[in-house]
This record gives sequence, C-alpha cells and structure tokens, in this order.
Amino acid sequence: MNVLYPTIMVRRVMDITAEKLADIKVSALILDLDNTLTTHNNPKQDPAVLEWLAYMRKSGIKMTILSNNTKKRVLPFARELKLDFIAVGLKPLPFGYARAIAALGVPKKNVAVVGDQLFTDVLGARLYSAKAILVEPFEHETHPLFRLKRKVESKVLKRYKKLFS
Repeated sequence: MNVLYPTIMVRRVMDITAEKLADIKVSALILDLDNTLTTHNNPKQDPAVLEWLAYMRKSGIKMTILSNNTKKRVLPFARELKLDFIAVGLKPLPFGYARAIAALGVPKKNVAVVGDQLFTDVLGARLYSAKAILVEPFEHETHPLFRLKRKVESKVLKRYKKLFS
C-alpha cells in the first residue's frame, strides 16, 4: 500500500461514525487540530465538532490531539474540548505518534490518525503502521508552501480515487 494513501476518506471529521471505525477495527483516534477540528488559528469551537466529540465519547472511542502547532495554540483548544494533546508533534516523524498511541493505551493496529494533509497526517500514520483517515480541509490555505503542497496532494488523491473508487 502506498504510504500516502489513507485507509478511508471523508469530507469532514463529523462524517466519521462509530460504525465506520468498527468496520476498520479502530477504537482510538489521534486527531489533528488545524483544518481538521477547526480552521487555522481559530480559537472558537464548532458546535458540530463538539457534538461529534460527544458522540465519539459515548461510543467508547478514545481520542487525543497531535498537532505540529505550538502548545500556546493547542492547549486552550484542547482544554475546551476536554482532550489530551501533544503539541509540536513533528509529524510525519514517529515521535508524536508513539507518544499519542502510548497515552491512548491501545495497540497501534486499532488506532486511526485523522487529519487533512497527506504529507504529515497520512504519511506519519502509515510510517508508524497506524490507519489514516483523511478529511478535506475546512479552508484552503493561502500561503505559497501550502498551495504547492495541496497541488501535489491533489495528484496523489486523483490516483488514489482512480484505484479505490
């Protein structure tokens, strides 16, 4: 399997259901923050995301946040969501994934990483032998590096969709 291919793709994090997770034998989620749970640097909670988190908790799904952003950015958001977190996760390197999976107390074969980027979230999950759920970003970034990354991602996703649709 290509290390850039997600296990599944959904439009938004709220489209992940307990049933979909059971189908792929997942009992815990490592969640990206920016453009997965909220827009970049947005301090406000989306009511739909809060409702989804409550549903996941009720379904017995363990969750934590793994972000490449700083503690200053992640801490207030994670606190509001009542989730543990790891900031400056250095994704796609394995360090943050290893810490998150250890904290969740679940075998990595039963963990899925949820994020909006192939080259951090999906690649890191795959390199660490976890499952990957790719979500569409809440908004498209305007920074030139992000635009370039998204352009390359679109080529990979086109091939993925051709193979798996």
